[in-house]
Amino acid sequence: MPNSTAPTNDPPSATPAMDAFDARNLARPAPILLWYYVIISLLSTVGFVFMMPLLFFRYHTLHFKFDDDGISLSWGVLFRREIQLTYRRIQDIHVTRNILQRWMGLANVAIQTASGSAGAEMIIEGVLEADALRDFLYKKMRGARGNDEQTGDVPSDAVGAPDDEALVLLRQIRDEIRALGSARNRDTGAANEQSS
Repeated sequence: MPNSTAPTNDPPSATPAMDAFDARNLARPAPILLWYYVIISLLSTVGFVFMMPLLFFRYHTLHFKFDDDGISLSWGVLFRREIQLTYRRIQDIHVTRNILQRWMGLANVAIQTASGSAGAEMIIEGVLEADALRDFLYKKMRGARGNDEQTGDVPSDAVGAPDDEALVLLRQIRDEIRALGSARNRDTGAANEQSS
């Protein structure tokens, strides 16, 4: 009778944590977002009767889609809302977590554009891997603007000309600040020696 617990030479299968994050597989918020909405509604005490149905329907109708061109976010039953952004329009990405969200492992990813509004153009709620999503969006955003989109580190010789000019300017500013700081330290040291 063969031993079913005998070790095999097969390589272990990759765990989901080891797989690379791909936002294109993300279409719905994490189920724990519904529990977050329940807790938020309960904390509103009297407003629970009004808030919970709104948040319940928001959770069940919230869909996002990430494709090669951009992001699509939709929600709503009576008043359906849809937001579509191309990666080219993205200016900044913020990940926010309140205390309850941190405890539950949730985060909001706020995406800002150059539309002139003070708030975020799109907020993706109920994300468990917010940092990975932010990194994915930054890669897509840079790729949409014409830079090399690579999964690994970009070699220094692969940087485009506009980035080289900015990098040279930033290095010059850094060197000038360091020079001013060292000159100031020498002047302070010389003044201290003369006063002694």
